[in-house]
Amino acid sequence: MSELIKHECGIAMIRLRKPLEYYKVKYGTWQYGLNKLYLLMEKQHNRGQDGAGVVSVKIDMAAGQDYIHRHRSVDANPIKDVFDNVFGEFNHAKRTYPKTYHDPAWAKNNLPFVSELYLGHLRYGTFGRNSVEFTHPVMRQNNWRSRNLVLAGNFNLTNVDELFDLLVDLGQHPKAYTDTVTVLEKVGHFLDEENELLFRKYKNEGHSNKEISPLIERNLDLRQTLERSSRDWDGGYAIGGIIGHGDAFVLRDPWGIRPAYYYADDEIVVVASERPVIQTVMNVSWKSVQEVKPGSALIVKKDGTLSEEMVRVPQERKSCSFERIYFSRGSDRDIYLERKKLGHLLAPTIMDAVDGDLENTVFSYIPNTAETAFSGMMEGIRDLLLEWKKEKIHALGENMTEEAIAEIISVEPRIEKIAIKDVKMRTFITDDSSRDDLVGHVYDVTYGVVKNEKDTLVVIDDSIVRGTTLKRSILRILDRLHPKRIVIISSAPQIRYPDCYGIDMAELGKFIAFEAAITLLKETGRGHVIDETYKKCKEQQHLPKEEIVNYVKEIYRPFTDQEISDKIAQLLKPVDCNAEVDIVYQTVDNLHKACPNDLGDWYFTGDYPTPGGNKVVNTSFINYIEGIKGRAY
Repeated sequence: MSELIKHECGIAMIRLRKPLEYYKVKYGTWQYGLNKLYLLMEKQHNRGQDGAGVVSVKIDMAAGQDYIHRHRSVDANPIKDVFDNVFGEFNHAKRTYPKTYHDPAWAKNNLPFVSELYLGHLRYGTFGRNSVEFTHPVMRQNNWRSRNLVLAGNFNLTNVDELFDLLVDLGQHPKAYTDTVTVLEKVGHFLDEENELLFRKYKNEGHSNKEISPLIERNLDLRQTLERSSRDWDGGYAIGGIIGHGDAFVLRDPWGIRPAYYYADDEIVVVASERPVIQTVMNVSWKSVQEVKPGSALIVKKDGTLSEEMVRVPQERKSCSFERIYFSRGSDRDIYLERKKLGHLLAPTIMDAVDGDLENTVFSYIPNTAETAFSGMMEGIRDLLLEWKKEKIHALGENMTEEAIAEIISVEPRIEKIAIKDVKMRTFITDDSSRDDLVGHVYDVTYGVVKNEKDTLVVIDDSIVRGTTLKRSILRILDRLHPKRIVIISSAPQIRYPDCYGIDMAELGKFIAFEAAITLLKETGRGHVIDETYKKCKEQQHLPKEEIVNYVKEIYRPFTDQEISDKIAQLLKPVDCNAEVDIVYQTVDNLHKACPNDLGDWYFTGDYPTPGGNKVVNTSFINYIEGIKGRAY
């Protein structure tokens, strides 16, 4: 994608199902689990570069010994910083205790982060400052092991206000107004209640306090705790958690908005946000990696027993389609094929856009993530070209000669690597003029392959969100090649509505499609639609989220998709650009054809899977009209 869009965080969990001695004998090191965790996190570094954190929980440690260790970082390279800290202590111990260092039992008793259970997190900050305080895993500590709670998640909740008030009504005093604190305290509250319930039960049966603790640990109903905790949550989430005594879980929202996958065998349980990461780290086939079901929790008990249990009733599957278009690694088998199909389905529209003139058209893509969609797009162009060749050859009739046939079959689309990612803009450039100049050099171009004032240049990108990079950089750079026309293809539909489930797309006024619709309303004498929409949004501002209607759809209703695309092209064309500029977007129907199992399309359609989504878009429009900056939830 040509624009930097921050998005979902990444989670990683490792549960070793055998004693550490087993891994020392079989794999030559008791660091086996920690090594796998590092790989899981490094392979998911695309999911979060604002911060990283790791926690380890040692099972069955004696009283008085530390059994929970955590390190978090917001360093420029947080994953490296975290593991430098962890392995730094190992290296020191190896030099200091060379004879005992390799003994798993000694290491577990004497070194931090030597354990059977790990939880890691990669953070993209969508709320709050980028500080260690906001970095996962987060902890709720207690002197009873079964009341200690560690959480790390990829989530955003739309109803933090409601959940915060519920905590206050319970008598709590939350330390911050964030969904992270709210989730931690909510689960912690019901974890405490489950502990109290079991304590009273076993006390009434005559057990001593010392006997009761292991009974609670063995019989804690984690499914019930999670069900009670999450019943009021509105949003998308994949949350990993560890209880201090050794139970662990990964919980997924009922709509499947946020992703979570796992692999399990008799040695290990592995969880990550993306399937190919597990495939690579564990060297297993894609069929061996399972998806955590929407509304379910993958639960690993202290004894290593694994189960997947329904926590909330699954709803209509609305998995985030942006995961398929852009965010997740393209090495996933299904995602790779889906991205190719997104490009393939655009081929007829593109041929219409260039009037079938392949001789004077050059095809390319914005590196690097649009390459797969480009491959599918060119397959689609070639399929159409094959039909054209058949028709031309049949039309030759009696005039069919080898020369005529050769001339027809030699026609091929012209493919060139036009844009080359050259420089990453550094944030130390602060003044606008210098920053704009630097943005203009983010990409370089290949000169000499476009015929001046004659060729049409067709370039595909994953998505066009704000259009800032297109206007300030890419279109100007492509215009240096002096094409007659530039056609920018988006493999995603027009982004019209804010996301509220994890992606950094929260302000309506920043979307180029919204700006285009507002401009069209004003230009066509329909400014009253803006005022009426604002009035309707204000009238329902204090209604329960379940009663709120997405009236922002009325901003787009008077216009066709093509009219909005044409206006976007006008708005994005730089004043000093000589070439004609057209913008071609994917359709929502084609998106669903390409990604039939991941129908989350609220940022394109305004059809939010949860009631909180309508509340967010309503507030976002009010904020736009009233000039209030920031996200609307």
